[in-house]
Amino acid sequence: MPNTVQEAKRYLNNAKEILREKARKEDGYYQDKKYVKLAGHAAYTGVLVALDALFDEKSKKRKDVDWYKERLSKMDKKVLNAFNGAYDTLHLAMGYDGNPISDVSKAGLETAESIINWVETRTAVA
Repeated sequence: MPNTVQEAKRYLNNAKEILREKARKEDGYYQDKKYVKLAGHAAYTGVLVALDALFDEKSKKRKDVDWYKERLSKMDKKVLNAFNGAYDTLHLAMGYDGNPISDVSKAGLETAESIINWVETRTAVA
């Protein structure tokens, strides 16, 4: 199980590195949407990898966002709220729209990190 949480953290670290090294932040805005999008996708993937580890999901078939929401709603409403925020911020605002506001990316990455850390504590107890 730790390997999957480690994999999730690797995705998150890649997202941070993409923003830091390639997106060119100036005055609180990223100058290159392409890299904001890549970072958003990487961080969101990290969240999904962590949740798949928690739910012990080995299937390679694609699951929609409602699949995750349904499971989280039965476990922890606070994390469900964080997941909804991660979906909106990482997947939609960053991943699709390339939102250039650096504080949006920062909040999204912090949310992703909190979900991954939550999963890590849940899987450490199991």
